Amino acid sequence: MPSVTAVVRRSALENEPPARELAPTWIRRGTAEYRNAGIALFLAGFACYSLIYCVHPLLPAFARSFGVSPAESSLSLSLTTGMLAFSILMASAFSQALGRRGVMFCSLLLAALCNVATAVTPSWSGLLAARAIEGFVIGGVPAVAIAYLSEEIDPDNLGKTIGLYVAGTAFGGMMGRVGIGMLTEFTSWRMALGIFGVLGLLAASGFLALLPRSRNFVARPGFDPLFHLRTWGKQLRNPALLRIYACGFLMTSVFVTLFNYVIFRLSGPPHFLSQTVISLIFLTYSFGMASSSVAGGLADGFGRRPLLIAGFLIMLAGIGLTLADSLGLIVSGVVLVTTGFFIAHSVASGSIGPLAGASKGHAASLYLLFYYMGSSIVGSVGGWFWQHGGWGAVAALTGALALFGMILAVTGSASHDKPAPAQN
Repeated sequence: MPSVTAVVRRSALENEPPARELAPTWIRRGTAEYRNAGIALFLAGFACYSLIYCVHPLLPAFARSFGVSPAESSLSLSLTTGMLAFSILMASAFSQALGRRGVMFCSLLLAALCNVATAVTPSWSGLLAARAIEGFVIGGVPAVAIAYLSEEIDPDNLGKTIGLYVAGTAFGGMMGRVGIGMLTEFTSWRMALGIFGVLGLLAASGFLALLPRSRNFVARPGFDPLFHLRTWGKQLRNPALLRIYACGFLMTSVFVTLFNYVIFRLSGPPHFLSQTVISLIFLTYSFGMASSSVAGGLADGFGRRPLLIAGFLIMLAGIGLTLADSLGLIVSGVVLVTTGFFIAHSVASGSIGPLAGASKGHAASLYLLFYYMGSSIVGSVGGWFWQHGGWGAVAALTGALALFGMILAVTGSASHDKPAPAQN
């Protein structure tokens, strides 16, 4: 598919003539717009993922405060990611009519307000309801961010730029978890959730001020459900995309399940770590920030499939290390799982645009639907494994999923392994 002088957009039906025949106006590396876009998407990734995952280290605190089981406490995260999975589809569809930038800003704003509501609700059911609504409204960020980058960034720099966005999500996930754990130690979990809501509001304001307006996006006025259903159906019949979606489901299932229950393992015997010390384990996200950025650049030059295989292999090795009793080996295993996850996620995200053609927003939304369904479904199911089989059962579950993901990556077609060269 031509990448520079091609016709860039078509109208809703594929057999209609092009809406306009203009060469894309890319945002190129080295320009002020490129820097602003990078900072804005970094802020969006930070705010989105810090708000989603700030409850992660609080699962034991929720279990104590509300008298619920570990599996029930994980619903404060699983409901958020479950609602997020479905809202992504709607956000992607509506962004076709409303525009990418506006949808992302409104999502950040409403999610930050929901986080404040979570901090003040008195009951467990009310907290779960606020978290579910937060997951629903925040879907516009992950659904649209990759589509925006695929549409606006020079294809020669796309892998690197998506890697930077994923690094922003890693930073947000890390700071949401570490920051809230440390704040809870000195204040309360309610105060900590409220502070993160305010930080989300500030990040949303910075995002709106910095993100360049779309130049290659062509709006589709109104909302045509049949158009979106046809587009999603076509992409679900694409074997290459379906394989990437399955990989997304598997990688996030492993990652979230392991983090959900390693918290309970380290807070109990023989380690008995405090809330603050446990939250520090999420500093391993720094390895994800570095690996996602590096992986994006390597995939641009050497192909995506080898990096995807490596990501799952590293995760599998890390799961094996967590079976040890030594705290140092457990943390080393978590580091490897984190590194492998962000390598795989960065590479899989970068594969969507080249495989999707003109329907990048729809393709990205389906990838994230599978991605967050893994987090929601397996993240909660893992609680049954933890309660009935301990850490060995959790490791067996996540190890099997990582192995399956590696097999999918190994057996995948190499026809889309590298992006097509630009045509002048």
